Amino acid sequence: MTTFDWIIALLIGAVTLAALARRTGIPYPTFLAVGGMLLAFLPGTPAWTLQPELALALFVAPVLLDAAYDTSLRDLRANWLPVTTLVFAAVAVTTACVALVAHTMVPDLPWPAAIALGAIVAPPDAAAATTILRQVKLPHRIVTILEGESLLNDASALLIYRITAGIVMMHHVGVETVVPTITLALAGSLVAGYVCSRITMHLFARVSDVPSAIILQFATTFTIWIVAEHLGLSGILTIVAYAIIVARTAPARTSARLRVPTNAVWETAVFLLNVLAFVLIGMQLGPIWQRMNDATRRNHALVAGAVLVTVIASRIAWVMSYNTVMRLKGAYYARRGWEARHVPMLKSGLVVAWCGMRGIVTLASAFALPEQFPHRDLMLLIAFAVVLGTLLIQGLTLRPLVRLLSFAADNPVEQEVAGARIVALRAALDAISADPSEEAEVLRLEYDAALLRAETDPASFSGELPADPMRRRAIDASRQALIGLRANGVIGDDAFHRLEEELDWAELSAQAGT
Repeated sequence: MTTFDWIIALLIGAVTLAALARRTGIPYPTFLAVGGMLLAFLPGTPAWTLQPELALALFVAPVLLDAAYDTSLRDLRANWLPVTTLVFAAVAVTTACVALVAHTMVPDLPWPAAIALGAIVAPPDAAAATTILRQVKLPHRIVTILEGESLLNDASALLIYRITAGIVMMHHVGVETVVPTITLALAGSLVAGYVCSRITMHLFARVSDVPSAIILQFATTFTIWIVAEHLGLSGILTIVAYAIIVARTAPARTSARLRVPTNAVWETAVFLLNVLAFVLIGMQLGPIWQRMNDATRRNHALVAGAVLVTVIASRIAWVMSYNTVMRLKGAYYARRGWEARHVPMLKSGLVVAWCGMRGIVTLASAFALPEQFPHRDLMLLIAFAVVLGTLLIQGLTLRPLVRLLSFAADNPVEQEVAGARIVALRAALDAISADPSEEAEVLRLEYDAALLRAETDPASFSGELPADPMRRRAIDASRQALIGLRANGVIGDDAFHRLEEELDWAELSAQAGT
């Protein structure tokens, strides 16, 4: 088969696996991991490769920007303590435990390399968890904590990875070098993300052509990452800061005609990057496995299995310890008549502890190790084993676990959507209330009917309104009202983006009628 034949076959296979994942309710990264494993042992598999230094920029930067763009700062602030402990403490505990196990089982593995391995397998993946969590009834707070962790723990893990991998390659780096590096990476990256967001928003505002704008978005994302890395900053932190700031300002400056196709392209790109990551890792594993003798294979498989168990067990140990401490703290406050906020339940701790599936960040960071890195083949094998193992063990059992625990219904996003929709419709009516024309009167009747439906039966409201050019003014007023509600913390980003999509389609419908 030619390279083009392989590309077509892999794309068709990926789409088929994604369709199968939707039908079975299993996260699609699980099928991609199994497909990547089978690809490693398929006869005639091509030996595609990628420069290691490009792996993180290609795979992580767009995926991270896509996740950060949808992150609700309000919800993160409300749950800062559990998110912070997962981002820093859970990553540190996992990294330390994995490093200890790896160094014990492979004594000639340098400690910095062992710590780098721990950082590689430490951060859970957002895509696998959210795919399942959106299919089951789970309290919104738990979903927020897990999504916030998946976004920010990449930064903490890859900061450790970058420093320790640098120590291995440079052989000696003192504390006097490491501490300024960390300080510069943290502070400088946040500043760089802010500056880049201000510059690019002015640039994007001048581009109205949809294909050009989308290409520019991707090119800007890669450029920001690469420049940040060359400056000694953290590409992860820079991209996260950049995306969060852009997400707060872009809705007021971006037209629906641009946002709707952009969202579709980014969703497709994230899926393709996941496919490419698993394919490339699978292609690397085949030659690695063939170079080993039977004894080496057994030894490496044993080490990979031990690391997999350590990754799962260390997260459970940390999360349940934190859960126990917080519940004891809540009981202490309750005995003294004080109100303790957000005391975690035992079953919520079980779900958070079991949501430890690894994915594209683990694969990309393992692939990004330099060719001459000590035990690189073993670390690639371990990384893939951890991703495959967590996706199979935890990914396939998470939904039955959630159903067994039977959480009470909790969907504040729907309540926020219903309330914000009423505010938006009233803003639309106010925008056209002074217009005496017959067209405005007809439109007011339509909006009055929509407002009545939204107030009396919000669940049946579809957000669809007939096309009319005059509605643009009303839609603009509705959009500004929603932006104000989000800025004031009345609604979160989940509710905002739901209603933003409704207004986008209404705006496109209005444009089609002109």
